[in-house]
Amino acid sequence: MLMFLMLVYACEGGKMHEETGQLKDDLNIQESLKKVAGQRIYFGHQSVGYNILDGLKDEAQMNPQAHLNIIEVNDPAKLDGEPAFVHSTVGHNTDPISKLDDFSKFLDHGIGTKVDIAFVKFCFVDITQGADVQKVFNSYKEVHKRLKERYPNITFVHVTVPLTSKQTDVMTMAKNTIKKIIGRPVPSYEDNIPRNQFNDLLTKEYEGKEPIFDLADIESTLPDGKRVVNYKDGKTFYSLAPEYTVDGGHLNEKGRAIVARKLIQFLAGLPVPNVGN
Repeated sequence: MLMFLMLVYACEGGKMHEETGQLKDDLNIQESLKKVAGQRIYFGHQSVGYNILDGLKDEAQMNPQAHLNIIEVNDPAKLDGEPAFVHSTVGHNTDPISKLDDFSKFLDHGIGTKVDIAFVKFCFVDITQGADVQKVFNSYKEVHKRLKERYPNITFVHVTVPLTSKQTDVMTMAKNTIKKIIGRPVPSYEDNIPRNQFNDLLTKEYEGKEPIFDLADIESTLPDGKRVVNYKDGKTFYSLAPEYTVDGGHLNEKGRAIVARKLIQFLAGLPVPNVGN
């Protein structure tokens, strides 16, 4: 009987500890979301960006008291400069330079004077095997240098390139075969080698100097803290955790929730902008 009571006590204690930890995490997200809701942010993206935005919308719905205002825009002139999480698609998938060009145009056409934080995200199809990683990164660096000089009051956030995973389920393999036949890009985990190279260049250039949201690190890290590591031809590279994706590249509900929460906490931790500058 004594042993039984001790086991019950231990189990209840563990449960209480788990629930307390979860409650504390939820409170942190609520406070962080309120801070983000008070900021003026612009995010240029494509498909994986919509996955992340779905995660943000999920958090906003669960925490309506934060009043996070998410706005998709095509015409920057329509913005009034009030706090909001503004986003738009930029460029074309498989063409990272077009995304940098569109990101610059959106800022120059009005967004640059109405936001305090801005960032653009490449997609996994933008950096694949055969890509001139150094050339793409040089363009990325030049564009951001020019934009920082033109908009000194904006905090530019750098985002690592998202990853893909090796999918072995029959349905996904069948879908990818069809994509190949019709000429659409297919996620390949081996394409993560040049993506890791780009991310290394980005981290080396900006770490400790400017804010970096390490999307690739989040995508490749499991809930227990272990990372998904692959090896090929003596090279080590990180890949998207299969648990976080629906097709080897895009985020499922679990993946988008993890990324969205990390992004909320990251943005809330940035220096408070002087709204109206």
